[in-house]
Amino acid sequence: MLKILNPATKQLIAELPEDSADSVKAKVLAARAAQSAWSRTPFEARKGAIAKWKALVAEHKDRLARTLTAEMGKPLQQALNELNALPGRVDFFLSHAASVLEDEIVSSAGAGTEERVTWEPLGVIANISAWNYPYFVGSNVFVPALLTGNAVVYKPSELTTQTGLALAELMYEAGVPRAVFPVVVGGAAAGAALLAQAIDGVFFTGSYATGKRIAEATAGRMIKVQLELGGKDPAYVCDDVDVETAAASLADGAMYNAGQSCCSVERIYVHEKIARPFIEAFVNTVRGFVVGDPLDLATYIGPLAREQQLGVLDEQLADARAKGAKVLVGGQRDEARKGWFQPTVLSDVTSEMAVMRDESFGPIIGIQIVPSDDEAVRLMNDTEYGLTAGVYTKSRERAERVLRQVNAGSAYWNCCDRVAPALPWTGRKHSGIGSTLSSHGIRAFVQPKAWHLRSPA
Repeated sequence: MLKILNPATKQLIAELPEDSADSVKAKVLAARAAQSAWSRTPFEARKGAIAKWKALVAEHKDRLARTLTAEMGKPLQQALNELNALPGRVDFFLSHAASVLEDEIVSSAGAGTEERVTWEPLGVIANISAWNYPYFVGSNVFVPALLTGNAVVYKPSELTTQTGLALAELMYEAGVPRAVFPVVVGGAAAGAALLAQAIDGVFFTGSYATGKRIAEATAGRMIKVQLELGGKDPAYVCDDVDVETAAASLADGAMYNAGQSCCSVERIYVHEKIARPFIEAFVNTVRGFVVGDPLDLATYIGPLAREQQLGVLDEQLADARAKGAKVLVGGQRDEARKGWFQPTVLSDVTSEMAVMRDESFGPIIGIQIVPSDDEAVRLMNDTEYGLTAGVYTKSRERAERVLRQVNAGSAYWNCCDRVAPALPWTGRKHSGIGSTLSSHGIRAFVQPKAWHLRSPA
């Protein structure tokens, strides 16, 4: 049985039967049998089902938000924020999928010959999803996959299983057949059993370590593998900024959802000319964040979803202190609340410290002072990750000059920690392979077929 614990109270929420290797196989076989009929279902009917699902999610928003808060500890207001923003993402897919699927007439080569490209679904997709933003991350995959005619075997994270099951039940109510969108319940063993099946693609969101194991497990199978992995996302604060505005934006980018986001700001480089006032404003902002009961709408920092991550943060702090870092605020677990980590800001950090190199995935940030744009660029690129990078400056030209030199999939000017449905979400190096969102994220679920059509003489 899969035991689901509330990270804020440590109480058992539910016990759910886990899928065995046999039940996973049965679900994949049923999905294979159902996929062909789903792909032949007229596009407008598939689109109508997804539109109805979107409406049902909105109707049940309050219940879904509380389910998420109970399972992973996300403050209730932030869970509601995620659900309030979800329709915009779904609307993008609903509005653009048809145009992505349109046939392309490449040429009429003469002598009655036509050359054309059509798009066909991959087939049966394994979607191994994440817990930190389950409504966003899941729908980024299963919505365009279903719209384009695939069957999706959906494995929500074991930390947000009830959230995933609730989404699936609404999908069935909207008209998507159960066999086309089965849910696999369980942890690592269930995920491994899913990867062992005859599937046509794997779409995973999570850590680099797990993504690497998935890539190795599927190597040689000649199937589509897309990996949305972690980040060690940097931001550079130039010497011409309004320090209060920049500090407020970056503090939110570092601490929102207790820092449990692949695109959370995890490293800050600040120009030496404005370092002191910026750091002071940043610390003051962080001191104002409300730490407390995630069900309280005023709470900004809730517990970490994974208790193991507390140990990671302990180790990063110990390493930083040993190498000369100063703790400006926070710096330890919250002794009054088990599972919480105090929002923590470090100064006098260097790139030799783990907190500036390894993904933290918690409410901790290091701020390093730099003398120039060139040094900021060097340090921003000093990482195995390449998800996002940001620059704060009054000059767009300066920001673009810096960001063009940074090896990251998303570039931010005077903003951070944001995602837009029309733009591809993609990583470099250890941050992953492939794209979700945008037209690229729709086309990820189809494959081209080349047609050479010649009329008889």
